[in-house]
Parts: sequence; structure tokens; C-alpha cells
Amino acid sequence: MNPTKITLSPKITSLSALFLMFLLSGCPQKLPPNNYAVKRVSDGDTLVATDAAGKDIKVRFACIDAPEIPHKPAEKNSPNSAQKNQFKWGNLAEQRMQQLVKEGGGRVVLTVTDTDRYGRQVSEVRLPNGTFTQEVLLREGLAMVYRPYLKNCPSASLVQQAEAEAKKNRRGIWGDSKFVPAWDFRHK
Repeated sequence: MNPTKITLSPKITSLSALFLMFLLSGCPQKLPPNNYAVKRVSDGDTLVATDAAGKDIKVRFACIDAPEIPHKPAEKNSPNSAQKNQFKWGNLAEQRMQQLVKEGGGRVVLTVTDTDRYGRQVSEVRLPNGTFTQEVLLREGLAMVYRPYLKNCPSASLVQQAEAEAKKNRRGIWGDSKFVPAWDFRHK
């Protein structure tokens, strides 16, 4: 087999280069609706976003519950093995969420489903490229489906599938026999 060599005329090459420069020339990109800058990731299932007017919006992730993180110095230095285990997974979930936000250019797209008792916007959280963050956390075993509120979750079947896959493959918390679900940990 002889490879076929294609030769383009200088005119076509120049037009292609001009077209490519036009595409890369800082033409304004239209942001998807409900696109927000992320001010900070608070933990694996909570963040603070900023709207176009500069107002902070506290966001609680719909459909999931991530492991807890330590909030006080005493918790960070606790000798309690259940706390250490919970906080280890909570820190990993928080770090993964920070990584996802960074991959999204510091922006998220929110689909608000409710407001919780703390005034947070309960939302499905996606990156501008469409990546569903709750699905990623569940699939990697860094969160659990929060069944009491699943009826308010537009992507209920998707999150349940992601969790089932993580469970089956013993990823993250599903491979840790000492892990206690965050809702049980909070009640103790």
C-alpha cells in the first residue's frame, strides 16, 4: 500500500489559517443559562457560587449526601476512629469536587430543585461541559444517594445507577467496611 499524499494549494491553506484564527480570536462565548462562578467548595456536597450581580448563592447538592468534613479544630485532631474515617472520606469528596470545579473553569451550571431549611439552593450541579458532578461523586464512591429527597431529584435514575455501579465495584466508601453513612454519623 502506498500512502496517498494530498497537496493543498496555498490559497486553501491561507483560507484555512484565517478561519482557524477567527475561531480562536476571542469571539465572545455564550455561557449556558444558570451559569455561576464558584467562590468556594465548602465540602463534598456544598458550595458557594456567585451570580452575575456578585451575590453569593449557597448551594446544597440535590440527590446526594457526601461524607462529613471536620469543622472545628477538635474534630480535626480527634482520636475517635469513626470521626477519622468519616473525615477522611469527607476530605476526599471535597478535594474531588474542587478538582471538578477547576476542570469546569471555576464555573457551574445549576438546576435549582428546592430551597432547604438553611436557605441553601438545593441544586443539580453540572460543569459547563455538561458533566453532572453528583454522578461523578457517586460513581467514584465519594457520596451516597440521599433517598429521603430522591423524589425531588430530576436525575434520580442516573444517580441511582451511578451509586449501584460504585457499590458493585466496591469503590470509595463502598470498599470501606468501617464507613458510616453521613446521615447516621450526624445523628450520633
